[in-house]
Amino acid sequence: MHTHLFVDGLDMIARSHSGAVGLHPRRLLRPGGPLYPADAIRDVNVASVVPSEPSAGGLVVRMRLHGETVVWTDLMYPDLQGRLVDEVRFDLRQYLGEIERACREWEDADDEASLPGDGCRNTRGPVE
Repeated sequence: MHTHLFVDGLDMIARSHSGAVGLHPRRLLRPGGPLYPADAIRDVNVASVVPSEPSAGGLVVRMRLHGETVVWTDLMYPDLQGRLVDEVRFDLRQYLGEIERACREWEDADDEASLPGDGCRNTRGPVE
């Protein structure tokens, strides 16, 4: 199982690195996990060419929180017109809502996600 990351309707992992697949939802979507924003800039592995090894030549997103905006930079994928997308910005509330929604959907679909401390229930927003 792997995560698809859609930005403006485009699968940014597939468009960025055709040999990589998104990491498991448990790794990316969990409360306080790597996709939760923080003030400090950090690099987040979101895809790998070897799914069981997150750092095996995949896709890294540079991420930071700027006020009420989540910023992903150092991207390199084409939009529908073929123009290079190198940065995307998300409204913080919408971003957190989407991560939490995706996590709940994955949890509902995956029996293993119901293990104590492993799911998405009772999230409290960004954890730094």
